[in-house]
Amino acid sequence: MNLITPVELPSGLPAITHAQQLLLLGSCFAENIGTQLSINAFRADVNPFGILYNPLSMACALREIQSGRIYTETDLFFYRECWHSPMHHGAFSGASATAVLEQINNRLQQAHKQLEKTDWLLLTWGTAYVYEQRTDGAVVSNCHKLPEKEFVRRCLTVDEIVAEYTSLLNDLRARSPHLKVLFTVSPIRHARDGMHANQLSKATLLLAIEQLQTLFCEAVFYFPSYEIMLDELRDYRFYADDMLHPSPLAVRYLWDRFATTLFTPETRTIMHEYENIRKALAHKPFHPDSEAHKRFLGQIVLKINRLNQKYPYLDFENERKRINASI
Repeated sequence: MNLITPVELPSGLPAITHAQQLLLLGSCFAENIGTQLSINAFRADVNPFGILYNPLSMACALREIQSGRIYTETDLFFYRECWHSPMHHGAFSGASATAVLEQINNRLQQAHKQLEKTDWLLLTWGTAYVYEQRTDGAVVSNCHKLPEKEFVRRCLTVDEIVAEYTSLLNDLRARSPHLKVLFTVSPIRHARDGMHANQLSKATLLLAIEQLQTLFCEAVFYFPSYEIMLDELRDYRFYADDMLHPSPLAVRYLWDRFATTLFTPETRTIMHEYENIRKALAHKPFHPDSEAHKRFLGQIVLKINRLNQKYPYLDFENERKRINASI
């Protein structure tokens, strides 16, 4: 007896491998997938601007990464005892403008250096609704709880999203012809929009992605996280306490479906071997200074060396530093 409505996974997508460089931007779901990629030894840069929700803010972020923009104090504003950037998530805000700028520019320059080496761009769109500043019409990524009267809220059209991303993807692929883009639509419902408006928003995003896939058929792909959450996980036990975000169990399920779609058997083998190393490093010894524990760490080093010899592109710098500090 089948008690779910299975979502057909896309077939024939190019594989994501450990040898590739990944850049993820988007909503909380991008953070969830990015975390899973990172703990499974993929080279992934996740949200250098913090969590972003709408397509235009992500496009602006990518253009700033591409240009290597440097932020100055004139790009910030002071509100409720903190400095904020309208382009960045609140995680970048702080009491010191200097510290905020240092964090913003360090992350932006890190992403800039990696962009031309990036093989996969993973974008998770959350909503088609944007907030524009009344003063200049600029779309903000985060309102930082400024009064609502300072913004105009509207829903993007399919045509303007497609136009913006057609230009953006042409620019990015002119410099990096190998670049591939995987779109997802966040399964998190934006309840503040109202459920009907949320559906219209998600539909707008889906239609825009469909058109971009037609325009860039060899470079743009789609993973159905939104559909899997709504159809295969159509039960509130798969949601967090707010009944909007996926629960940890749902995130693991989505990750498994993601892996099924995009990973080769060799990639899964690497993940399995690295998981053994990660679990061994997580072991808490009763006697950390004992010879037995040092031998145990030595065995982990041997496993790392064997795996690194077979796959030279894997980065074990942090693991080696941790082991050396314990020996």
